[in-house]
Amino acid sequence: MFAAERRQLILEMVRANGAVSLRELARVVQTSEVTVRRDVRALEAEGLLDRRHGGAVLPGGFTRESGFPQKSHLATAEKTAIADLAASFVEEGEAIVVGAGTTTQELARRLARVPGLTVVTNSLLVAQALAHANRVEVVMTGGTLRGSNYALVGSGAEQSLQGLRVSRAFLSGSGLTAERGLSTSNMLSASVDRALVQAAAEVVVLADHTKLGTDTMFQTVPTDLITRLVTDEPPAHDDRAGTELQALADQGVQIAVAGAAGNEGGGPAGVRQRRDVPLPGPRRQGLRTAVALGPAGEQGQAPEQQRSARVADLRRR
Repeated sequence: MFAAERRQLILEMVRANGAVSLRELARVVQTSEVTVRRDVRALEAEGLLDRRHGGAVLPGGFTRESGFPQKSHLATAEKTAIADLAASFVEEGEAIVVGAGTTTQELARRLARVPGLTVVTNSLLVAQALAHANRVEVVMTGGTLRGSNYALVGSGAEQSLQGLRVSRAFLSGSGLTAERGLSTSNMLSASVDRALVQAAAEVVVLADHTKLGTDTMFQTVPTDLITRLVTDEPPAHDDRAGTELQALADQGVQIAVAGAAGNEGGGPAGVRQRRDVPLPGPRRQGLRTAVALGPAGEQGQAPEQQRSARVADLRRR
């Protein structure tokens, strides 16, 4: 494929999806990530797209939301690894909330094996994944169906969550930064996600490395309310994702990294043994301590040098 044809295909993919990782671009155009990175730089120089830590996005700083068909084919290996690792934090008999998204849908498929679990969700896809799980009770919110991501939104969804208390909330989004926390491109989705957070003692964010450092319009979870981030291992050249992970750890977010290749430390097949960056300092005492329905996150206080070494080690492995 000639460079002009390759770059046109890259541009069409970014316009269709809003954001695409270099891995996915390389797979579709059947070339190396090095070549794709060069093409992305050339397209950025023409003002046709913006580069982002391991990927490309529409120009203008804020990415727009992709529809479910596009999202479901992006970073599939990473989402699978993240879902496998996130499921290991769920214990028998817990009550949790699971938000909408393709990564949370993958998580739900794994939760079907957890006995005595109660899952509250506004996602039709999450509910469908758990529909035939005999030992899992599924509670759906009310609300208006948003067809682009098969989620229930609006005042009905938010009101149905009032008075609810669960141990953990598992949420995804369109972007994650240390400065603003988790964000999404849709106002109605953001409002429901905030209501899900209010119902939970702890908040676990599921986000692959392409979302790290990406900022979108509506904040859903500020950084100081995120207990843990479950993500995949950024590519070695992705300095921005590594920097963002360090910044998140500095603000007290526990980092658990899943690898899509290999099986180290006896963990689940295809997932590296989970590695957490412990909380470096006191957390704001809020929802997650007011209602201790689930196991608390590991608390620890490490010197700055040890914390930096941990994140550096995460990126090397």
